[in-house]
Amino acid sequence: MSDQAHKSSANQIRARFDADVERFSELSAGQRTAIDSALALDLIAEGASKVCPNAKTLLDVGCGAGNWTIKLLQRLPGLTVTLVDLSRPMLDRAQSRVAEAGATVSAAIQSDIRAYTFADGSFDLIVAGAVLHHLRSDTEWRDTFASFHRWLKPGGSVWVYDLIRHEIPAIDQLMTARYADHLRTIGGDDFVKTVFGYIEEEDSPQPITWQIDRLREAGFANVDLLHKTATFGAYVGVK
Repeated sequence: MSDQAHKSSANQIRARFDADVERFSELSAGQRTAIDSALALDLIAEGASKVCPNAKTLLDVGCGAGNWTIKLLQRLPGLTVTLVDLSRPMLDRAQSRVAEAGATVSAAIQSDIRAYTFADGSFDLIVAGAVLHHLRSDTEWRDTFASFHRWLKPGGSVWVYDLIRHEIPAIDQLMTARYADHLRTIGGDDFVKTVFGYIEEEDSPQPITWQIDRLREAGFANVDLLHKTATFGAYVGVK
């Protein structure tokens, strides 16, 4: 990965996603480039409904076009939802789709989650779908997880699905190659170069083992791995 100083800024990332709303509105397929996002959508929705069956309030961090909230609503109908995203077009699409799916949208906030805060104990659930890889320094990761812990009610849970790296270099190389094979089936070598270019420019993924350790540091009483394949993984932390 390149030096963090050369990564895209939040405004540059926002501009790209402003123009990509349709691709992030595919509920049945999830994000095709993410290999297993459709499976992760199902796992997180079902898991949240088992862990927090009486949940009423949800914070969707980096909500995109609303897929994660819509999936959760299928298991936990009637949620009151707070949406946060850098992109106003994404927020507008998410707000419309989520309201159609039966949620009460309490707020649709255009912001970087690093620059925003909520009152302690505001939410039963937090979901962060394919967004945390935009965090940069270790401090930003720690601060974000600490915020999630504060914002959750006792017994609340955070559900994360994201791009990941691996602690063992040989495994990282293996999984990167497997991800390239997946991308090649979608759009050939040019598509591989495009996606890996975005990762190099925009993303700062961390190993899922490292992320789980940071959740424990933040005070989450129970942490579990839901799913991992190649360069993506899903996990949960319960306060």
